Amino acid sequence: MKIGPKYKICRRLGEGVFPQCGTTKFSISGSSQRGPKTGRRRRGPSEYGRQLLEKQKARYTYGISENQFSNYVKKHHQPATLFSALESRLDNVVFRSGLALSRLAARQIVNHGHIMVNGRRLSIPSYLVKVGDKITIRSQSLGKGIFQDLDERLKDYTVPGWIENSSKGEYSILAQPLTGEAELNLDFPSIIDFYSRV
Repeated sequence: MKIGPKYKICRRLGEGVFPQCGTTKFSISGSSQRGPKTGRRRRGPSEYGRQLLEKQKARYTYGISENQFSNYVKKHHQPATLFSALESRLDNVVFRSGLALSRLAARQIVNHGHIMVNGRRLSIPSYLVKVGDKITIRSQSLGKGIFQDLDERLKDYTVPGWIENSSKGEYSILAQPLTGEAELNLDFPSIIDFYSRV
């Protein structure tokens, strides 16, 4: 999925969409682009506009195309199951495990074949992990540059409760992801409502 200028998207959708949009650099770039206040009050978005915004936030947060996202919603009609499906994507699990600094980097790691699921090399970012699955870094990839500072990165990193960090680069899926277990501030009921009316 081609994303485009991240700072511009973050200013429109909110800071939580991309990791770099929570930085000081982003804050400074935003303040420099705000013009003088005109005194005119902007009207708030309509309900449809708010739902569209939530949908866009979720799409960009997980880095999924419109077609992919629409298919997820068609399959998962409940907010909790939609959230669980998105969180269970292999690229997201790699990101949540602390093996990558962003979902985009996690997707590249999976695409390049660095990750194994239950001992089998997988290069499909959208693969949905299941309870009991074992996620590991391919042994031939452990010495690669992207994993060289892994110990330092993971030292103060806490994985979500549904993932267990057994040892360096080895993770087990303990349960289905539940809403409220992530830092995401996405309104999944609004997203479901948006697709029910389009």
